[in-house]
Amino acid sequence: MLYNQRIIAQLLTLIFSFFLNSCTGQISESIPVTTIVLHQDSISASADTLPEYRVGVNDTDYQGNQISGVIRTVFQDSRGHFWFGTQSGLCRYTKEGLVYFNLVDWNNQGVTIHAITEDTNGNIWIGYGGGIAKYDGSYFTLFHHKDILTKSGLWSMEMDRKGILWIGTTQGAFMFDGEALTPFHIPEGEQDSTLGISSTKMIHFILEDSKGKIWFATNGGVYTYDGVTLNNISKTEGLPSNFVNKIVESSEGSFWISTSNGLSKYNENDQTLVNVSEQLLGTNKGVACIVEDHQGNLWFSSDKRDIYNFDGNEFTKIEVKEGDFSPFPFEIYEDQLNRLWFVGFKGAYRLENDSFVNVNRDGPW
Repeated sequence: MLYNQRIIAQLLTLIFSFFLNSCTGQISESIPVTTIVLHQDSISASADTLPEYRVGVNDTDYQGNQISGVIRTVFQDSRGHFWFGTQSGLCRYTKEGLVYFNLVDWNNQGVTIHAITEDTNGNIWIGYGGGIAKYDGSYFTLFHHKDILTKSGLWSMEMDRKGILWIGTTQGAFMFDGEALTPFHIPEGEQDSTLGISSTKMIHFILEDSKGKIWFATNGGVYTYDGVTLNNISKTEGLPSNFVNKIVESSEGSFWISTSNGLSKYNENDQTLVNVSEQLLGTNKGVACIVEDHQGNLWFSSDKRDIYNFDGNEFTKIEVKEGDFSPFPFEIYEDQLNRLWFVGFKGAYRLENDSFVNVNRDGPW
């Protein structure tokens, strides 16, 4: 009888453990990574020592001395320095000038930088196809795992208030403590056939909101994690598409969700979803990068090159003057001087006096 009770107790424990894991998303043990430490001087080069960057031999538009032909992300740190993640590596602008850092993956190949952030100690974290790097002001510590942090693997990062670095990859979500990766289970979605790189486990973007909840933009809708429960917001709840690109928390506490089929606004208090782009634009074109500026206005790109401003009541399409190059942004970013940057295909641009100004190696900074 005692033996049977012990068996029943073990079964109940297993069932409870399975239920707990299915709610929290945490399922696996940590996976150690390979670590390499390099001094910045060993992998850096000043822009003025490098050949002029030309976007293309046969391209006559804006092929001057660009920061890079494709810029994936821009970030201004607490010191005011600008960091650019490009398709050809990492660079940083300070008052001393523009410097390039030759980061490589586990196979010693050049990398594309997809995400840059900063922790509370002032360390800069860089996420790229092939690994993660931490910069402490003098040294780069490179973290590699050839089967998880693959060439096309890492796409997003978020440092939460507890000091945990959340990683979004083509193989799902992971937590990183500086030594090992811990898988965080999120149900699989679908593969997006319209993108060159996609997977059923794709995590496009990660956000920690003002209350400490973690939000994941996936190919199965939005997932939220409050430390206990994993919840899903998808087409079932009214999203125009389950292919989610980015999530932004507004100053009023609601959430903007950009998808492959439009822009939605989510009110967490009453759990309502409004397809704003369909309601006010009369279209469901894909919306990619979005940002809210210091005045509460939303800026976003639609249908790749179209750029809009939304003041809460109406959309304004930002027209580009005839003869100017139209930016193809991968990210829209507001800096510490409240200037809007549009970085992407063919370099970096700032919106100034209703016109796009190309920021190349020579500025204007």
